[in-house]
Amino acid sequence: MSCTATSRLTTGVTCVDCQKQVRSWRLLRSLMELLIPSCNCAFIDQDREIRYYPPPPSLVTGTIFGYRRRGKASFCIQGQGQGQANPILLLEFAVPTAVLAREMQGGILRVALECTSGNSESVLSTPLWTMYCNGRKVGYAVKRKPSKADVDALRLMSSVVVGAGLISGKELDHHDDQLMYLRANFESVRSSAHSESFHLIDPDGNIGQELSIFFYRSR
Repeated sequence: MSCTATSRLTTGVTCVDCQKQVRSWRLLRSLMELLIPSCNCAFIDQDREIRYYPPPPSLVTGTIFGYRRRGKASFCIQGQGQGQANPILLLEFAVPTAVLAREMQGGILRVALECTSGNSESVLSTPLWTMYCNGRKVGYAVKRKPSKADVDALRLMSSVVVGAGLISGKELDHHDDQLMYLRANFESVRSSAHSESFHLIDPDGNIGQELSIFFYRSR
């Protein structure tokens, strides 16, 4: 049996069907749980209030770098502190460095990397991705092992915490070119084994760039 609650307002009397209200509340909670799957969050129904507790963020060092005139851009993820010695991931993007730099001129860059492998390992273990840059398909990104040139470049940038700039090619045996780079802290968000993303942290606005890179496995 439904109960009826009555409250007097200045404009008259409003009646609320409690049974319908409870059903709607449960539906809302179900929708929230559906829209935010595998987030390790807790929903507490107390006095008709939903509280969402997101998992704690994980911080890593992310570097986008590549030669200005020729060569494709690379994206490197390193752990903070001692973990920087061994990159977690080194990825060669599908686009030249100059093209990626033009995409970033608008201040917003969204890179989506899609894989279709059916294994249950972390999505970052996948060797090949279809790459989308600001909504456009641009080719394929490839995971690779760091070369000596990569290690030398990352060593030269190791003292940079947050920043973007150029390194003379003379320091890297590329005398007729310059290495462009953007380096900052990134927040890592792992939704599941099929989805992980990295979001640039720029609290002081020093870089002036919104940048997110999404890895996901289509199923």
